[in-house]
Amino acid sequence: MKKWIALLLALTMVMSLCAFAGAEGTITLTVACWDLTTTPYYAAIKDAYEASHSGVTIEWVDMASQDYNIKASTMLSGGDTTDVFCVKELSDMQNWAKEGFILSLNDKIAADGVDMSKYAGMDKCYVLAGTDEYYALPFRADYWVLFYNKTLFDNAGVAYPTNDMTWDQYAELAKQMTKDGVYGTHYHTWLSAVANWAVCDGVNTLADGEYSDLAYFYQLVQDLEDAGVCMTYDELKSSSLHYSGAFAQGNIAMMPMGYWFASTLIGYIKDGTANFDWGITAVPHLDGVAAGSSFGSPTGIAVNAKSANADAAWDFVKWMCSEDGAKAIASTGTRPAYVSEEVAAVMAAADGFPTDETTAAALLPTAIALEWPVGEGVNEIKTIVNEEHSLIMTRELSIEEGIAEMQERAAEFIAK
Repeated sequence: MKKWIALLLALTMVMSLCAFAGAEGTITLTVACWDLTTTPYYAAIKDAYEASHSGVTIEWVDMASQDYNIKASTMLSGGDTTDVFCVKELSDMQNWAKEGFILSLNDKIAADGVDMSKYAGMDKCYVLAGTDEYYALPFRADYWVLFYNKTLFDNAGVAYPTNDMTWDQYAELAKQMTKDGVYGTHYHTWLSAVANWAVCDGVNTLADGEYSDLAYFYQLVQDLEDAGVCMTYDELKSSSLHYSGAFAQGNIAMMPMGYWFASTLIGYIKDGTANFDWGITAVPHLDGVAAGSSFGSPTGIAVNAKSANADAAWDFVKWMCSEDGAKAIASTGTRPAYVSEEVAAVMAAADGFPTDETTAAALLPTAIALEWPVGEGVNEIKTIVNEEHSLIMTRELSIEEGIAEMQERAAEFIAK
């Protein structure tokens, strides 16, 4: 009798596997994403996962990036059974979790011993507000670094920037490099490039309604503009000069910018658009803030509550956000969320990437704060802060006046 029961259980397991197996005997996992044909890491992920997981096929469900948020939400609300959904906006994940469209991952994370410390804080973005429940994990995390032109520093006989500079030291270095038609640094017109550095302490946010912490950074930039160390906001706006084209000209010594610019710069060097040696350091930091602290935005991945292959879907999510998945992503020159020396080595091995130790160390951030938090009223606050940012940078308002306006206008949307 025991033998018959064991045989029956084994037969039941086989039948359940066959229930979601594809025509060729494989499990086909469908994964919603955007811009498939222009995003190299999708192919790298598929190839690496299928090579290490016999019997599983990854099938991407592609959408245009500008349509993804609406289409993915419509699919989920309509009961679509696509197994896995990439998460483009943190607000979408919050909504999907509240509606029960995606699975809580806490039990799975605990059962499989996922090391959440490897995400440099970006994992916290995928906790449902007011709970301790994770509903997604990050697989990408674009964060900000400091690009610099090694050739200019060599020509000037000045030591390169380091991974542990204060903002005051950076400003002095920028002044030192400003001569003979060379700008010591460059700021793009975005709020992110000018004043977002206040959130790198992991305490302040841009949606807390208190903006006095931005004053230091506005003053720093305006002082550098006045000293001719960088191009002015007005110049950049009137000329529509993009930061990539500005840095490619070869007369800018340093530029804080998102890591994503690395692949663009590599391409510029290869096609002759730019002609100089370059490197990366961690962005400068305030006194009292750890060196290697930065800010950024993650891209995540979640399991559809309607998936017929929930266990297999979780295995894919877990792998995609693991060191193995990160290496596949990093091999295409993209910055994964998972932080380790091994992943950094893959990134540094990309053709055309700088090979110095300082640049390699900059690929291991100490902490990555969220550029904008998720919550009620944040979109309205974001609009307000950006409007006042423009008025401060054009000097239509003083720094003090602009910050006061930010605080007064944002107060209406601060969650009570």
